[in-house]
Amino acid sequence: MRLLLYITSFIAIALVSFTGMQQKQRVVFFGDSITQAGVGPNGYITQLGNLIDKKGLKDQYELVGAGISGNKVTDLYLRMEEDVMAKNPTTVVIWIGVNDVWHKKTGGTGTDANKFEQFYNAILKKLQAKNIKVILCTPAAIGEKTDFTNELDGDLNKYAGIIRNIATKHNCQLVDLRKAFLAYNLANNAENKDRGILTTDGVHLNEKGNLFVAEEMMKVLLK
Repeated sequence: MRLLLYITSFIAIALVSFTGMQQKQRVVFFGDSITQAGVGPNGYITQLGNLIDKKGLKDQYELVGAGISGNKVTDLYLRMEEDVMAKNPTTVVIWIGVNDVWHKKTGGTGTDANKFEQFYNAILKKLQAKNIKVILCTPAAIGEKTDFTNELDGDLNKYAGIIRNIATKHNCQLVDLRKAFLAYNLANNAENKDRGILTTDGVHLNEKGNLFVAEEMMKVLLK
């Protein structure tokens, strides 16, 4: 009887341990300079880790940054094997699109909408083929004015729409940062400033912006 109880207890403990290991989520954040900065002391990935820790879930999530400054969707596609697949993620958060729009103006090297959609779908297809959960994010801002007078609002809204459609078509969770940033600025940017509310320069996040993004991502990641 004692031996049976011992064996039963051992199996129960082993099952609990195995379940705990299975629940550990490795989340890779795949993006551009905003994500590259996200692993800094006040970055959104660091802030998200802090929020997860406060909920007592630190042992269930490992957050990994995979952002490179200047990246567009084509760059992500070319480096996904080395920078994402090799890390064996359970979840990948894709946040790209700003440079695909912004660089059309700053360097003439942006990404046409059709090409953007094609490469985005190709990335998604590779990840889903490996049964990796994918969370999509819309590009947040290129200027924080709320009356749609930021020069690139039209294109940015178009590319955000492409990502929303991809999320719906492929049944992916969506962090709609474009929508969230606009709502926040409508409530907190009475002077219609082009920067300084959630960003330092209209694009890159300030401390408040990093926390805001972390909170928006946590709503979806922990759902």
